[in-house]
Amino acid sequence: MSAGQSEETQGRLRHLNLTMLLPVVTVGGALAVALDARSWPDAAVLSLGVVAGVVTFVRWTMGALFPIAIPCLLVATGVWLYGVLGPGSGAAFFGVVMVGPLLVSRLPRHRAAAAVALTAGVAVTGAARLLVAHEDLLGELTQFVLLPTGIIAVVTGLMFPNKRFYDVVRDLEESRDREAELAVARERIRFASDLHDIQGHTLHVVKLKVALAQRLVRTDAGRAEEELREIHALVADTITQTKELAHAHRRLNLSAELENAKNLFEAAGIRVRVHREAEVDTGAGELLGQVLRETTTNILRHAQAGQVRITLSKAGITIVNDGAPDGPLPELSGLATLRRRLADNGGELTVEQHDGSFLTAAAFPEEDR
Repeated sequence: MSAGQSEETQGRLRHLNLTMLLPVVTVGGALAVALDARSWPDAAVLSLGVVAGVVTFVRWTMGALFPIAIPCLLVATGVWLYGVLGPGSGAAFFGVVMVGPLLVSRLPRHRAAAAVALTAGVAVTGAARLLVAHEDLLGELTQFVLLPTGIIAVVTGLMFPNKRFYDVVRDLEESRDREAELAVARERIRFASDLHDIQGHTLHVVKLKVALAQRLVRTDAGRAEEELREIHALVADTITQTKELAHAHRRLNLSAELENAKNLFEAAGIRVRVHREAEVDTGAGELLGQVLRETTTNILRHAQAGQVRITLSKAGITIVNDGAPDGPLPELSGLATLRRRLADNGGELTVEQHDGSFLTAAAFPEEDR
């Protein structure tokens, strides 16, 4: 997910907070001023603290806190200091408890130190009341030091989980977007693999048949013409399959792939033996058809095979050819892709090379089909 989309999600959550809490904050601030102000000048000054707190809260919900945070904090601190040294108004603390925690929780770093500094500043400012009040010192200490310090510490502490909540939401959104991107990447890989299966296979077959037609054109014109017709039909079928693939309609038919493989091997002078142990489960047929097609292409391209044995079981296929070159097992990217695809569907692909024979086997657990 892009940063803009993540911010949009968090913005919706903050807007929900605005809708739910702004009326409560506004009415609460107004009541505090109305009950605590002793004169119109007191009410005007205390109202500045309420306005600073409400403006900060609204800007926080908009995700644009910092441009106004410091000015609002200075106003709220000034109102708090006025309430402490002047009329002795507890409502003067309203702006500080609104602005301070919101600002501290949004700092990019040193939030814990800022929270301690904010709490200490509230306590020190409240303690200044003891310099101007000489009666009921315990009550003044409680009202202007202990209660404000405790409240600011609790509210600031609660803002840290709130900030973490928004971070978790952002992480979840980004994780979901990464999953979507991976799904798109997997689909592109699948499409590319299928396109390779269709067109790569066709091109190799066309190459084989063109070479055969060139040999036959002077000795057997009728057979050469037949090969050309088959090439034309093959290209037309490939165009159709490509269109079906583009529209996600393509499905391989194992029987058709088996017949096609036999014809290709025989045209290349390779003997083919097919042994059916059981009817193939329709649920496994498409993937097994892909394995047969890819293996046929690999044999025609890489091997000097004289014989191919194909064995079909209920949920598996085994293709063995001779004429494999000596040396280490070759890197066949098409089979590697099919191995992953079979594994994703609960199957297994085995590739082995031994004594000039090359074996490709794909199987699904029969109880899972």
